Amino acid sequence: MVSPFQVAPGAVVFDLDGTLIDSRGDIAAAVNHALLADGRKALTPSVIASFVGDGSRTLLARCARLPETDETLDRLLESFTEYYLAHPIDFTKWAEGAPDVLDRVAELGLPIALCTNKARDITEAVLSSLGVRTRFRAIFAGGDGPEKKPAPGPLLALSKKLGQDITGLVMVGDGPQDIECARRAGCRVVGVVSTYSARDRVALAQPDVVIETLTELPEILRRWGDATTRLQAIRPRS
Repeated sequence: MVSPFQVAPGAVVFDLDGTLIDSRGDIAAAVNHALLADGRKALTPSVIASFVGDGSRTLLARCARLPETDETLDRLLESFTEYYLAHPIDFTKWAEGAPDVLDRVAELGLPIALCTNKARDITEAVLSSLGVRTRFRAIFAGGDGPEKKPAPGPLLALSKKLGQDITGLVMVGDGPQDIECARRAGCRVVGVVSTYSARDRVALAQPDVVIETLTELPEILRRWGDATTRLQAIRPRS
């Protein structure tokens, strides 16, 4: 099997929550709206943030302390989604340097894609409200397929949508789900320290590199591209 480090980066796939945006406030507001509407106690934003990363139903199951098969979650999820769609970016803000990083990655000639466990309708609402929906060549969101991160399916599906071999993708994310997804799919992965994930948590998942902020990403992509070019140049001809 070809190592991803033998192939030049061909596209960059970003996680959304925690990586490109800080959405803790809006997620917490939607969760607490659903909990209170169901006669349950609200939770602190920090507690809710610790449960983020595996999709809305899993998030609500953790917050309500219910198994994911419990039918009560259908009601909670409907309330959560209705509220979130009406308030997609009341408190959401960009991660440090994120808009500029998207520009710089595009200047490197690399297509940009999005891979998130956030539900498709909410993802679309957030991106549209931020005015960046058209920035992404392809999107894989929660519910778009039978698998979600950390399973490899989302990245494998994106590689087909982008017309890129999986070894040419670079996954960029702040959660263990992102890193494991990339590892299982067979592509490079950059771990980002974020408001959701401290450095120790990111490093423990063993990405290829850990960065403190997204602003470090373009230089890493450039170095990987240069290193691959040099490697190809010195290979003996068959």
